[in-house]
Amino acid sequence: MSEKIIRDPVHDVIAFRLDRPIDRLLFNLVNSAEFQRLRRIRQLGMASLAYPGADHSRYSHSLGVMETARKMLEQLSRSFYIDAERQTVCLAAALLHDLGHGPFSHVFERVSGSHHEDVTQRIILDPKTQVNQALIEHDRELPRMVVDLMRCHPKRTFICDILSSQLDADRLDYLLRDNHMTGSRYGDYDLSWLLHALTIDEKSDRLAVTWKGVSAVEAYLQSRYHMYRNVYFHKVVRSAEGMVKLALQRAKRLAVQDRLTWPVRDESVYKALLAQPLRPDEFLEMDDITVMHCFKIWSKSDDAILAKLCNGLLYRNVYKSIDLSRVADPDRAAAIVKRAESAVADAGGDSTYEVFYDELAETGYEVPIAGDPDSPSEILIVDRSGHARDFAQISPLVQALNQQLMFRRLHVTAEYRDLVQKAITPLL
Repeated sequence: MSEKIIRDPVHDVIAFRLDRPIDRLLFNLVNSAEFQRLRRIRQLGMASLAYPGADHSRYSHSLGVMETARKMLEQLSRSFYIDAERQTVCLAAALLHDLGHGPFSHVFERVSGSHHEDVTQRIILDPKTQVNQALIEHDRELPRMVVDLMRCHPKRTFICDILSSQLDADRLDYLLRDNHMTGSRYGDYDLSWLLHALTIDEKSDRLAVTWKGVSAVEAYLQSRYHMYRNVYFHKVVRSAEGMVKLALQRAKRLAVQDRLTWPVRDESVYKALLAQPLRPDEFLEMDDITVMHCFKIWSKSDDAILAKLCNGLLYRNVYKSIDLSRVADPDRAAAIVKRAESAVADAGGDSTYEVFYDELAETGYEVPIAGDPDSPSEILIVDRSGHARDFAQISPLVQALNQQLMFRRLHVTAEYRDLVQKAITPLL
């Protein structure tokens, strides 16, 4: 038996038995150029400025999502028949779900206007990509089937839930992986028991959890809450990500004005900044290394604003944070931001780039809203009588988890931090 092994810090052994067609397909996808690019995309963007160990990649996470989906399918297959085609589509989609992520994850998307989900689907459907060719070699209809699953078309099923839901393989992996790599110890939960409790609600054809798994779901959702509070929403992480966004926006503005001397017009980063379409070979060049190289060059730019932002990112001189989370009134918060911007401008600074407001929120468990197509799918719990019920009807923790975790912060250059604090204090 020919077998390939990847050692993983979360799942230990990820094995591919090449005598099995499905494993051979997955291993070929792993070795594609488009998937290997994910080695050069960090999973948590700038989080390593706060947590030095957080340098893991989208590549390792995507492998973990595939392995988690495989474990979910193995558990469900003990009690339900799942044909080989559905399993193949599910595992391929789980492996490829992050293919379209650009440099610094979501930050580049906000500047370029692209969405990684759309880019992912284009890569899968493009006959020029190695990913598409590997899928077609297995089954000519496979690219279309994978994209249909990613779109949850034609309807939501338990296979869709494995790929994208409030209890999907993506979240199950990234919480444990990010917890391990940051060393934060906030995101640990009992994956083994949660997997053991998985089932299918045959009436709705949806993923569900048996009654004995309620505590495991509660622990999982609490770990997600704590990871957002302490890692993803960390003030240093958010400050650095805001600076990346400002640097890219400044570079984009200079490019529009024909004042950006690097990169040259036919480079992929230049095209991406201006939201120009990229060929598959050009998209392969879009990674953290390429953009960091731009930051190094821009740090010596004649444009003082761009140079200052890039130097700060290269040498961890991030903006200082002023917490406004206790300011509950949005109008009052807006008045504080305006006062801060005026203080910077009056002192001779550039309020567009030297101070920015950051408001972010996350909900531990989102209770679905009846009739709302954009509402998230619920986590189903099969009670002792065999009926599937929304987790919100089962757990007393939902009331707390359903409250928004909200942070409001001003981020200001160190030069103007005290000045801004003094200016806004009367409004606090």
